[in-house]
Amino acid sequence: MTGLPPIRYTIAPIRPASHLFEVTCTVSDPAPGGQVFRLPAWIPGSYMIREFARNIVTLRAECEGRAVAVDKLDKHTWRAAHVAPGRALTLVYDVYAWDLSVRAAHLDPTHGFFNGTSVFLAVEGHADRRCLVEILPPPATTFRGWKAATTLPRAVGEIGVAMPMGFGCYRADSYDELVDHPVEMGTFTHEVFEAAGVPHEIALTGRHDCDTRRLCADLARICAWQIELFGLPAPVDRYLFLTMLVGDGYGGLEHRASTALLASRNDLPYVGMSGLPDGYKAFLGLCSHEYFHTWNVKRIRPAAFTPYDLQNENYTRLLWAFEGFTSYYDDLALVRSGVIPIEDYLGLLGKTVSAVLRGSGRLKQSVAESSFDAWIKYYRQDENAPNSIVSYYAKGALIALALDLQLRAASAGSASLDDVMRLLWQRHGRTGVGVEEDGLFALVEEVGERGGKGAGRRLARWLAKVVHGTDDLPLARLLKPFGVACDVEAASKGPTLGVKLAPNSGEAKLASVYDDGPAQAAGLSAGDVLVAMDGLKVTGSSLEAQLARRKAGDRVEIHAFRRDELMSCDVELAAAPADTVKLTLAAKPVAAALALRKSWLGG
Repeated sequence: MTGLPPIRYTIAPIRPASHLFEVTCTVSDPAPGGQVFRLPAWIPGSYMIREFARNIVTLRAECEGRAVAVDKLDKHTWRAAHVAPGRALTLVYDVYAWDLSVRAAHLDPTHGFFNGTSVFLAVEGHADRRCLVEILPPPATTFRGWKAATTLPRAVGEIGVAMPMGFGCYRADSYDELVDHPVEMGTFTHEVFEAAGVPHEIALTGRHDCDTRRLCADLARICAWQIELFGLPAPVDRYLFLTMLVGDGYGGLEHRASTALLASRNDLPYVGMSGLPDGYKAFLGLCSHEYFHTWNVKRIRPAAFTPYDLQNENYTRLLWAFEGFTSYYDDLALVRSGVIPIEDYLGLLGKTVSAVLRGSGRLKQSVAESSFDAWIKYYRQDENAPNSIVSYYAKGALIALALDLQLRAASAGSASLDDVMRLLWQRHGRTGVGVEEDGLFALVEEVGERGGKGAGRRLARWLAKVVHGTDDLPLARLLKPFGVACDVEAASKGPTLGVKLAPNSGEAKLASVYDDGPAQAAGLSAGDVLVAMDGLKVTGSSLEAQLARRKAGDRVEIHAFRRDELMSCDVELAAAPADTVKLTLAAKPVAAALALRKSWLGG
């Protein structure tokens, strides 16, 4: 549809204090029977129906200054009445933007941010039509220092074309491209670095004392390693990390040439900082995860996402590969690029294994089922989630680890999961052909055959079994040939109630009660607030210390509030479960183990 006039949008932060963007959408040749417009119900990468249309405050249509009737057809669909041929139709609407996350839009006098799926109505019948969008600054002179950051291409040749990092006119070749480039506006810190010859940028919004020189140097190494993994040329001409800094927050969402991040300002490096604090490692892992998605899910996609249907759920059983494999490579990239030492990587990996072991949901739900039910379970977790679901992120990462180790061990290091990812890139990412639900097993079989006759078939069968089953993975056995020891112990020496407390509440409020644990057997439930144990006051910070004075088999009297009613129960304490994993380098590994470990982790 390149020969047709473009769909034209404008977006303006008209009232930052009221959190309102004004958006217009102009169609030069609306449908004769009345033009239909739709807003997406979800955003790719976050698999839950978000119903962004709930944030549209007012909406009207006009043609040459005259009002045009608009009917609302369903929760996110409108139809404007017929207008005379040759006349343009414009929709004007206000969007309330007060979602401080990576998924929607946020606007106040300090900054503005939006994802296109939450603000730009799609024009029915013209999904592949070229789009122009004019991003306007706030109206008040007090916002004169604002600038704009996005990877939307500037509309060179158009009137009002944006200058770099400026407001003005941008372009997209389709609606899908238009909504896949988030925009940040304000007085953010902007830095530039290069990785494998590709310019990268980072925009930091919010107060901070970040050592941007160190941050850029570390990100450059991580990004360069990932580009080299898949091979040149990189799939982007430039890449942008949009980062919103807050006191306490964590999250990311991938896009085709950028990512939107939410992070704690205290997790960023500061001038003079020594070592690698856990918060900084977590932030680098988040950046690495979203950057890996540039290949794995943005371009290598499940067939179910080719193309996206943004009005309805898009079901696939493959999120264990697209999110799980990405979760494996996010921290692996940190050690392979030399940003963190091997010991730190093993510590991060041990935490992932422990997280999976601590939920009995892993014994009830497979990662294929978890992927399929992401829309109603993983993204809508409740107090029973640890007992009923498994994370396709975390267990998917462990499946990737187990698969990688077996590929390397069977082939003496000549084959690996890296080869599978490169095949996915060549056959699916570069071609745009979606990965069928069973497509990954054939690629694993092909790469696995490098380990000898029948090895590939055995690995493919194993992968299908663990993806659709609920057995724990034999990680200790698989890690041993790489000179890595795997020890499992209890998280504490004292007994346990079998509960998880709500964070940052001060009081001992139960967030979850684990299946078959002492608290559940005694009748305690999520939401209960423990107030006393054997007549002594209990708080969120004192519970562990009070339990440490007792032993498994002891009986204690617990008083708790359920709603506003005081209740008491007799609880028999149990031994803390062995669910904390520690991975260490073997003291005297043989030469073969050292060679395998080097092929896996480098160094």
